[in-house]
Amino acid sequence: MLKIEALTKIYGQVAAVDHVTFDVPAGQMVGIIGRSGAGKSTLLRMINRLTDPTSGRILCDDVLPETIDVSGLRGRRLREWRGRCAMVFQQFNLVPRLPVLTNVLIGRIGYRATLPSLLGMFSDEDRALTLRALERLDMVTHALHRADALSGGQQQRIAIARALVQEPRILLADEPIASLDLRNATIVMDALRRINKEDGITVISNLHLLQTARDYCDRIIGMRKGTIVFDGKPSELTDSLAREIYAVGAGGDEEVAMAFSATSAEASH
Repeated sequence: MLKIEALTKIYGQVAAVDHVTFDVPAGQMVGIIGRSGAGKSTLLRMINRLTDPTSGRILCDDVLPETIDVSGLRGRRLREWRGRCAMVFQQFNLVPRLPVLTNVLIGRIGYRATLPSLLGMFSDEDRALTLRALERLDMVTHALHRADALSGGQQQRIAIARALVQEPRILLADEPIASLDLRNATIVMDALRRINKEDGITVISNLHLLQTARDYCDRIIGMRKGTIVFDGKPSELTDSLAREIYAVGAGGDEEVAMAFSATSAEASH
């Protein structure tokens, strides 16, 4: 169970995330929706501890051997948390000139001595784990290709494979399909859902398209101006509630029109 208690992040005079509280049971797939600037990315970055909270707590009892307050971790314990709470980014964060295999192996650095890892001295076990992850994402035939030779959708699958070899219990995905076309968005979301169901990994993903959240997630959290304004099942999120989350009337605007777009992966579900 991941417990978020009154989590807050303040930049200057602005609360990017404002006393947010919710629990996520192990194995759930959660979609977080809201306008740009609603606090979605800041929330995920605090959970992963890429950003320190101003106040509040992040508690977890099923990732490390004991219940921990993530917000207070430092040093080795923080590195362990980031290994078990992996993160996938919108811009992939791959090393363009390195082969796919090496990019995925980077996910194993937290389990090995730093210097040998930096010199590419990974174990046979690490390489086997990496190839299995690539095979699951239908990318094993690209193992020796440079990362920058691949399409955006392929690069995102490589980023997911890198997260998988961390052997996480929680996978955070920050707008993982925002820069992808419909076909590649479908492939990536199918992969995340499959990992969630087959491995029991908790997945928390920021999503721009409302219909994608409805199609793939067990639960949707709606954020507005740093606070949670909806938390429930996809079937409970009506269009009128969604318009409240996006803070528009029936006429809408360009951002909300995109969020409500039917160009999601609904055809596969």
